[in-house]
Amino acid sequence: MKFKFGDVAIVLPPLHITIIAIIIIFFLVRWSKQLETRRFTIFFYFLISTSITPIFIRGTKEGVFKLWIPLGFIVVFFYLFRSERNHPAKMKASILGLFIGLYLLIFQYVR
Repeated sequence: MKFKFGDVAIVLPPLHITIIAIIIIFFLVRWSKQLETRRFTIFFYFLISTSITPIFIRGTKEGVFKLWIPLGFIVVFFYLFRSERNHPAKMKASILGLFIGLYLLIFQYVR
């Protein structure tokens, strides 16, 4: 979406991405209210879980092949699995981050 005001333009992402972002923020705020202390950590668990990393890179004649995995979710999952302060809201936020990470992973291969 593009809004022009004379020489200035405001460019927004497509409508479906904006709606998905609003839904994600709604769920994260709702889940953060379930914690008694350190409510902001839900957002950190989500952001860390969205990160993807290439674990294997191979150069070929056609180009470069990269094998990507959602490493952020794996780290957060094992941390929450071993932690004493495991809360279901933290796991929900990290699973939501996994879905965004999988979207990014698919986007890497399609592009």
